[in-house]
Amino acid sequence: MPARRTAADPGRPRTKGEALAVLKLLAGLGAGHSEVVLSSREVGERIGMSQQAADRYLVALEKRGLLARSLAQRRQRLALTPAALALLRAEYHSYRRIFEGPANVSFSGAVASGLGEGRYYLSQPGYVVQFTERLGYSPYPGTLNVRLSGAALRKVSVVSDWSGVRIDGFQASGRTFGGATCFGGRMNGRACHLIRPDRSHYQDVVEFIAPVRLRDALALSDGDRVEIVVEES
Repeated sequence: MPARRTAADPGRPRTKGEALAVLKLLAGLGAGHSEVVLSSREVGERIGMSQQAADRYLVALEKRGLLARSLAQRRQRLALTPAALALLRAEYHSYRRIFEGPANVSFSGAVASGLGEGRYYLSQPGYVVQFTERLGYSPYPGTLNVRLSGAALRKVSVVSDWSGVRIDGFQASGRTFGGATCFGGRMNGRACHLIRPDRSHYQDVVEFIAPVRLRDALALSDGDRVEIVVEES
């Protein structure tokens, strides 16, 4: 008589933990940098699941865009995608935060003029209400842009894996306004928030908001260097 499947055992990949176990195994074998060659049986043996279960997970991960697979005789060439590496980085930062506390990063950059869109967007009531509730203040209607290069760009890229204060997108007047994530910090000692829009025109520029106009409060002009510390929320 076949075993009866319960709600916890529907016969298909089901838990984040098991999918992560497969990704972690492959990452540990170097699949984040080059292809590794394994059979489903070998994957299952290393993780402690059946060959059939391992194969289901490999298929599911491929369908989710986390794994690239191709046949290699009776085995498979397996490589993690950028999306898989991003998922693993987020998992790493989650555990690091549990055991080490919030992270912070320090970098410097040069003040730069922007496209002038910050005033319009930061004046939208849908944003203002959220800033007031979630950041504790209504920001000056405009962002201060700081241009980064080299090591500073690499440093600030880590915040994409951090938890921050979420500002949700919304619709108003027939337009869709995108969301953003904010991270507390200090610029030349002045409290502010780094704001990362979900959609941005910039590749090497980060934007900051504060209750005051940072250019005036810090007596800044284009090209001036600023020292910044950003903290995980």
